[in-house]
Amino acid sequence: MLKGIQKFLFSTRLMAILFLVMAIAMAFGTFIESWYSTDTARIWIYNAWWFEAIMVLFLVNFIGNIKRYNLLRREKWAVLLLHLSWVLIILGAFITRYYGFEGMMPIRERETEKVFYSDKTFLTLYLDGEVQGQPRRKVLESDLRVTEQGYQSDLPWNNLPWRTDFDGIPVSVEYAGFVKGARLGIIPDPSGKMFLKMVEAGGGSRHDHYLEAGEVVNIHNVLFSLNREIPGAININVSSEGITINSPFSGSFMRMADQFSGLVVADSVQSLQLRSLYSLESMQIVFPEPPVIGTYGLEKIPEAEATPEDPDALLLDITVGDVTSRNYFFGGKGQTRFSEPFQVGSLSIRGSYGSKIYELPFSITLNDFIAEKYPGTDRGYSSYMSKITVIDSVETPVVFDYDIYMNHVLDHRGYRFFQASFSPDEKGTVLSVNHDFLGTWVTYIGYFLLYLGLMGILFFGKTRFRDLGRQLENLKRKKAALALIFLFGLSSMYAQESQSDPHNHSGPPSQELI
Repeated sequence: MLKGIQKFLFSTRLMAILFLVMAIAMAFGTFIESWYSTDTARIWIYNAWWFEAIMVLFLVNFIGNIKRYNLLRREKWAVLLLHLSWVLIILGAFITRYYGFEGMMPIRERETEKVFYSDKTFLTLYLDGEVQGQPRRKVLESDLRVTEQGYQSDLPWNNLPWRTDFDGIPVSVEYAGFVKGARLGIIPDPSGKMFLKMVEAGGGSRHDHYLEAGEVVNIHNVLFSLNREIPGAININVSSEGITINSPFSGSFMRMADQFSGLVVADSVQSLQLRSLYSLESMQIVFPEPPVIGTYGLEKIPEAEATPEDPDALLLDITVGDVTSRNYFFGGKGQTRFSEPFQVGSLSIRGSYGSKIYELPFSITLNDFIAEKYPGTDRGYSSYMSKITVIDSVETPVVFDYDIYMNHVLDHRGYRFFQASFSPDEKGTVLSVNHDFLGTWVTYIGYFLLYLGLMGILFFGKTRFRDLGRQLENLKRKKAALALIFLFGLSSMYAQESQSDPHNHSGPPSQELI
């Protein structure tokens, strides 16, 4: 039985089956990529265990055929190179997948960067608790490719769900959903509570907040309340007569639609102006819309409002002991952020979903970004280029300028930089970074051997192809000889018929006797 299995593994029948299955799988992968996304095609096809099994069987088949057909002979060198080339190409692909990494490096003009974001996304959880009265932390982490159609880790043993423990307490983490382009907002629900949206720019960046009726919120050490009077807080009340604001701080407001402005008098009840910019203390606040009755939760950003910078949301069911909590983590490619700590059972948990940050052993400065458009259009780009300076002072000081554009790649210290995209304002570039020195060279050597093997099969060596070529040449010579014999036979038959024909008067004239 073992010999039968070995014979099948090294047979041409298996190779034909593998080529057929791989062709069908890649065809489906192309359709899936057009229907959904590239990541979905990777999850369902290209990164699936069965697709890798096909590659392993190819590897076994090629190596086995070297022994089966005794290719370690001088006259079989071309076929041997062909088999070795496929072995190296498949090995290079495995090295690239499991040991190489790539990512994106955004740089603004006149700025210098030495970090880039991984192309892979990672899920990281910090489990904080106490062991014998001492604070301890357990870290759970794995790469995780997620789309709305599914999820997958490159390492099957690190795939969700995770099962572990913290000082004997069982902990599990299970996939609960994914939202492409997500945000927190109010989902209308007649049986829900009243919420008022507030946009503030305290601390130099914009943040959305939702005030819930009867609750108090601390934002940058300033208290806000909705329909609940709290001394020292900015109290907002909603009634049938309208919306009022009572602030312990004086300030001003300006309505953005018609530039109407006014003062906010401290400790006095005033009408709240929607869609107006309030300046209170060191904060700038806008109430963009009337109160909404609903529930506060995760919602998908409408397609008309979506931007490439919008985060995705990964939903997980986390169980500690017998307590289960559903939590969401914002992130995605090119983003890295940790959630606020939350409590599940006896553990405090923080999580992150997104790219990892890698640091280069050198720096890159973007001197200028040049984008050329097609004549007569404002959106179609014919080409774009990044003019950079590489600053490398780790080993020996090296500084040089370089231009990166289509088909013009920068190779430096095992890293390859491609022109990927650019900022919408054309004041920054996005470079694709690839670090796969070993896998790249193994694959290149495989392609070189493939070329040599094909040339050898076509022009040199004792191969089946050469034998067929010689047979064709012999067949052509035989056909030519048969054609000559056939023509000679026809001419001979014609000559004989001409001589035996009594009506044939060719030749000297006959004499008649009188």
